[in-house]
Amino acid sequence: MSSVAVLTQESFNEHRSGLLPEQSRGPSAGEDEDALPTYKEAFPPLPEKAASPEGTQETVNAWTSKIRPLKSSIITQVFHVPLEERKYKDINQFGEGDQAKVCVDIMHKTGAHLELSLAKDQGLSIMVSGKLDAVMKARKEIVSRLQTQASATVGIPKEHHRFVIGKNGEKLQELELKTATKIQIPRPDDPSNQIKISGTKEGLEKAKHEILLISAEQDKRAVERVNIDKVYHPFITGAYNKLVGDMMQETGARINVPPPSVNKSEIVITGEKEQVALAVAMIKKIYEDKKNATTIAVEVKKSQHKYVIGPKGNTLQEILDKTGVSVEIPPSDSSSETVILRGEPDRLGQALTEVYAKANSYTVSSVSASSWLHRFIIGKKGQNLAKITQQMPKVHIEFTEGEDKITLEGPTKDVQMVQSQIEAIVTDLVSRMDYAEISVDPKFHRHLIGKGGVNINRIKELHKVTVRIPPDNEKSNLIRIEGDPQGVQEAKKELLELASRMENERTKDLIIEQRFHRAIIGQKGEKIKEVRDKFPEVIINFPDPAQKSDIVQLRGPRTEVEKCSKFMQKIVAEMVENSYSVSVPIFKQFHRNIIGKGGSNIKKECGGVHIHFPTEGSGIDKVTIRGPVEEVEKAKQQLLGLAEEKVWTKNCFCAQLVIHYHMLRTIKIIFFFQQTKSHTAELRAKPEYHKFLIGKGGGNIRKVRDSTGARIIFPTSDDKDQELITVVGTEEAVQEAQKELEELIKSLDNVVEDTMNVDPKHHRYFVARRGQVLRDLADEYGGVLVSFPRTGSQSEKVTLKGAKECVEAAKKRMSDPSAPPAEAPIQENGEANGEVKEPVDPNAPKKCDVIVLSGRKERCDAAVEALKALVPVTIEVEVPFELHRYIIGQKGSGIRKMMDEFEVNIQVPAPDQQSDKISITGLAHHLDRAKEGLLERVKELQAEQEDRALRSFKLTITVDPKYHPKIIGRKGAIITNIRTEHDVNIQFPEKNDENQDQITITGYEHKAIAARDAIKAIVDELEEMISEDITLDSRVHARIIGARGKGIRKIMDEFKVDLRFPQSGAADPNLVTVTGRPELVDEAIDHLLNLEEEYMADVVENEAKMAYMRPSGGSAAAMEENRGPSKGFVVREAPWTTGNEKAPDMTSSEDFPSFGAPVTTKTSPWGPKRF
Repeated sequence: MSSVAVLTQESFNEHRSGLLPEQSRGPSAGEDEDALPTYKEAFPPLPEKAASPEGTQETVNAWTSKIRPLKSSIITQVFHVPLEERKYKDINQFGEGDQAKVCVDIMHKTGAHLELSLAKDQGLSIMVSGKLDAVMKARKEIVSRLQTQASATVGIPKEHHRFVIGKNGEKLQELELKTATKIQIPRPDDPSNQIKISGTKEGLEKAKHEILLISAEQDKRAVERVNIDKVYHPFITGAYNKLVGDMMQETGARINVPPPSVNKSEIVITGEKEQVALAVAMIKKIYEDKKNATTIAVEVKKSQHKYVIGPKGNTLQEILDKTGVSVEIPPSDSSSETVILRGEPDRLGQALTEVYAKANSYTVSSVSASSWLHRFIIGKKGQNLAKITQQMPKVHIEFTEGEDKITLEGPTKDVQMVQSQIEAIVTDLVSRMDYAEISVDPKFHRHLIGKGGVNINRIKELHKVTVRIPPDNEKSNLIRIEGDPQGVQEAKKELLELASRMENERTKDLIIEQRFHRAIIGQKGEKIKEVRDKFPEVIINFPDPAQKSDIVQLRGPRTEVEKCSKFMQKIVAEMVENSYSVSVPIFKQFHRNIIGKGGSNIKKECGGVHIHFPTEGSGIDKVTIRGPVEEVEKAKQQLLGLAEEKVWTKNCFCAQLVIHYHMLRTIKIIFFFQQTKSHTAELRAKPEYHKFLIGKGGGNIRKVRDSTGARIIFPTSDDKDQELITVVGTEEAVQEAQKELEELIKSLDNVVEDTMNVDPKHHRYFVARRGQVLRDLADEYGGVLVSFPRTGSQSEKVTLKGAKECVEAAKKRMSDPSAPPAEAPIQENGEANGEVKEPVDPNAPKKCDVIVLSGRKERCDAAVEALKALVPVTIEVEVPFELHRYIIGQKGSGIRKMMDEFEVNIQVPAPDQQSDKISITGLAHHLDRAKEGLLERVKELQAEQEDRALRSFKLTITVDPKYHPKIIGRKGAIITNIRTEHDVNIQFPEKNDENQDQITITGYEHKAIAARDAIKAIVDELEEMISEDITLDSRVHARIIGARGKGIRKIMDEFKVDLRFPQSGAADPNLVTVTGRPELVDEAIDHLLNLEEEYMADVVENEAKMAYMRPSGGSAAAMEENRGPSKGFVVREAPWTTGNEKAPDMTSSEDFPSFGAPVTTKTSPWGPKRF
């Protein structure tokens, strides 16, 4: 008969947990194998189908006694709601209406399944299925929503309420689920002790019972508050809290004595009633014994109080421990110097000796040293001072700015040694160093420094001294010189000489027109060199030509500057006298005629002055005359007279007015006036004769003009009458020119026909491009008609027909095809003439831009003035170059606003010009407003610049980098507050900065100083702080910290300390660092230790509860770990030990195949394998 053994996890754990500790370690060689279970005991066989009833019963008992049944995670509970307690009693709507909706909602909320049925008594039976948690929640919902509610109150002491609530309200939630009720506990500020319960009657009774049980349990504990004067607390706590610790250990009660800084006299004792009563009796006994203690008051300097207190109050505890006398020190904010000693009379003397010894163990001394020596005593980056402080770390050395002393504080012997060292340094510095102070007007400081510091650096290097010149923002005139005594005196002398020279120095601006600058300077600066040689002490500066400035600056000694100024003014006066100039407007087209051949007309008519005609193509019509006044005026009249003779035509003359409109468009206004001095004649000639009359390069017509002096005007292509030729000039000149031209025309009228031979191979050249060459010949030579023989005739005969002279010229041209064609006639002033064509003026106005006015002179003048009033005018305004970008504004917004406001165009020069001139273009009546607006804006910007300069005051303070995070504060709160309060910018050093201890403050001077004082106050406070490490069980850290750090923030705010808990993975997870002032650190530590003690009680209690709630598998696993390597579960009389079979191999895939892997059938004592 075969059987199959079944091993479950529960039975396996039960067998293993049932073994004794010695058995669980596995059998050893000396153990009795009979102690091992047999195979049948461990794995009882299942009953066979043909088994007898007795055997079946035995087998069943064997399994049921060893294996516990598996419990389902799904539970079912039935709740009954009597008819009188049902909220919905409408029998006709059972399964519908509000009751059904509520049930559906409960199922959705809790995840439990509900089945409702009606009992015979019309009560409601509800079967709830689901997981335990879901069933309990569903039960609570059913009671509150399907059952009518009753309410009751239960009164328990107010101090027991927190135990009903439990940690984070967990106890209250558990109680509400368990009883299916709603429990309302009054708020802490509510004096009522009544707890309100609402729910079913059954639930009310259960809840009341549970609450009363909790209260009864707490009644066994007691809290006692004893009021004892604070002066007696040291006797109750004892030195180093030894006495109060002994009392707590002896009585088992917890005694909380307020720390010295907390102004409370109440001592709180908690614990069991008997323990509390015993502790109260002991405390009162101590109080009675010390109540009549003797007191004495002694005066101790306020500065020595901290030495009596000692670090963390250790000195006071030490005196209490040695003498049993309590020492009372007045608060730090009190001005009192009285120290009170309280204790037994025979011990007061010893305590007093201790107090004075501690007070005098530290001393404060000072060393006289001039403030200017302080930085030499400290040394570069504090090197000198560091040597002293390393030897005497307990001595504090303080340098006060502006005071001639150094303060030392520390142990008496150490202070004396440091004092002697510093005095020796001071003596040495005084013997080999000196200083001097001189007063110099701040306006000369930058001249003393020189460009790039060249002057002051030279003095420093030459005399081996240091010179401190105050910055501009200090507005101080005191210059300090420090160094070797001899060097100081020499540097002082040199600086005073420079300052005296500068005080006597004068700067004068001469207004000299820019046009004279080049003449004064001379070629290669020869003339100005003579002036400078004559006045060597005077510096003469001419403005840059691009600036177009008339100011020449003279700088030097007062008398020499005056002499040089007079001399240069004399030069300028001579130049002005000999350089008087006027501009005469004359059409540029007529300049050549007025000048005459080789300047003959000008030399003959206007000698003795310099007359400057503009260059060709410049577009300028004005002729400048320069020289003595009388000569210039005479030359002007002569030139105008010459111009009238040469220029006036058709009894009229033209004057031009060119007005630039917004720098873009040109308007030309021409007006006519009747004149009577010129003479005109007209001739007619065929248009084809015109080119011949003009001649090659204008040669023919130039001969006529030069010989007669008349001006000959040919028609333009736009003129209607193409045959009309006009001759202008004096009557005699016109008659002569007319006569010559008529002879030329007459000769051209004599038309002849002639022939010439041209090789046929050249015919193609003349007739190519549709006869372009022939057309050019006809145009060039008076319309000569040229006829070539037909193609293919091989004839050389070519016929020419035209004026005789034209035919001859054409024949000559055709006989030499390589010669260049004659130049076309030149157009002058839009009219063909015999002169060479002038280049087109690019600045000449277009015809469409010309406005023509005709009428009487007076009316034309009035019209011109009216037009001028409508034409924009341009003015220049002086604006410092550095302000241009602010006037333009962001993306040009500033200048656009001004242009729109004043209806003008404002032109700012390009940055590369470095010009201070801003051009304003617009109507005259708008310019004044625009100029005022611009100057007002300049004033505003200058005021802003001055304000920025004041705000740019910089102050640097030295602060140990370890204090920087504290100054910054949490998320920058502290430093942001300082910045906001004092309106300054505070810059901390970068990571790679050499000076990691430098903090820079920028802002107004007084505000920067205030911010510096605020930072120093923080640093002073931080320097007084200490850090102490304490050990707090890591299991209470989370509770001390509180939700989102609420608890720790409260402690830090209350005791004014900083707490640092260890990070996860720290070497010591229980180490907590407390930082703050000594007395506050001690109080915070006491508070934290009290919290640890309170919270540890809850932790131990919770761990004890969890021990009972741990699954059995956990203990088995722990035991397995403790046993180390195991041989497995060993049984006796196993099937594989009776025959040749071996125990199954755990690593064999045949004995323990994987799922889905094919295996071969193998017989074994385990029975047939079924997969």
